[in-house]
Amino acid sequence: MTQDADVLDRRALNRALLARQLLLERSSTGAAEAVEHLVGMQAQAPDPPYVGLWTRLSGFEVEDLSRLVSERAAVRLVLMRGTLHLVTARDCRRLRPVLRGVLERQLSGAFGRQLTGLDLTEVAAHGKELVEKEPLTLGALGARLAERFPGREPFALANAVRNLEPLVQVPPRGLWGESGQAVHTTAQAWLGEPLDEDDSPDATVLRYLAAFGPASVKDVQTWSGLTRLTAVVRRLAPRLHAFRDENGVQLYDLPDAPRPAGDTPAPARYLPDFDNILLSHADRSRIMTEEQRGRVFTRNGLIRPTFLVDGFVHGMWRIDRGRDAAALVLTPFAPLTGRVRAELVEEGMRLLAFAAAGCSDPEVRFDEGG
Repeated sequence: MTQDADVLDRRALNRALLARQLLLERSSTGAAEAVEHLVGMQAQAPDPPYVGLWTRLSGFEVEDLSRLVSERAAVRLVLMRGTLHLVTARDCRRLRPVLRGVLERQLSGAFGRQLTGLDLTEVAAHGKELVEKEPLTLGALGARLAERFPGREPFALANAVRNLEPLVQVPPRGLWGESGQAVHTTAQAWLGEPLDEDDSPDATVLRYLAAFGPASVKDVQTWSGLTRLTAVVRRLAPRLHAFRDENGVQLYDLPDAPRPAGDTPAPARYLPDFDNILLSHADRSRIMTEEQRGRVFTRNGLIRPTFLVDGFVHGMWRIDRGRDAAALVLTPFAPLTGRVRAELVEEGMRLLAFAAAGCSDPEVRFDEGG
């Protein structure tokens, strides 16, 4: 029996996703181009975007991304889903207006009671003035805002500014291996240019499909935090190809986007914490099971590093460091064949050469009881 050409099964969706995410084979594109193609990289911690680019790009070096951050060609700010992302300066200017409503709605849901009765326009304007005069941590910003708005929760005040104004984290935050608190100023002050005026989601939806498609309307909404996108997708429909998954869910895609066959070989890959490939669909079955999701997603909001076998999540990893040693410890979710173990070790040693450079005694270990 042949499969309906317009029905995409789990493996076909997996291979399409891997191709869009530069995980079937490493790309020779530059770091900035890759970050834009991926429509940003979730960056709750400074280092994961570096590992995420290493696993996707051939010849990627730490300096390739550090330079973008240092030279203000890439920034870290709250965007999709109200979470911290690393994006290019150009994407900061064009994505932030599209997501303004998401951040305003999130602010109301999280801090509505603490902010009731305040003129939030005044709060945002004063906060903008403060951080443009001197970059501040959210804690310091909240404390200074509380002087102007006594009796209000400083943390809520600081978040009001962060959600209403495009606050970016300035270096050394965001540089590989650097520590220190995140200090903020506005994107306009840091980049020296205003945000774009266009807040239409159309281009963002098309870019999402290029990086994560084929996808349903719910998938796009899960990734972005935007709502009421059915009308947007309907408006874009003449430019899209319609598919269905095995459950009959309507999917949309760019006509010429890559959709490799489901039996296309997929190499072992290591994904960092918070990788967007695990976060950007309502139905994540194309990359992981619900049982695996329960192990990878922690109750306190962390997304653990994972590795892929045959294109699907197959376990988690961590690096244990000693004075001169570094061990990549793999916790598989199911037994591994000898061939797969050898492939994971080979790729794992390359990961250690990148993430634990200078270590004189690297090794890959399997924690079968994890």
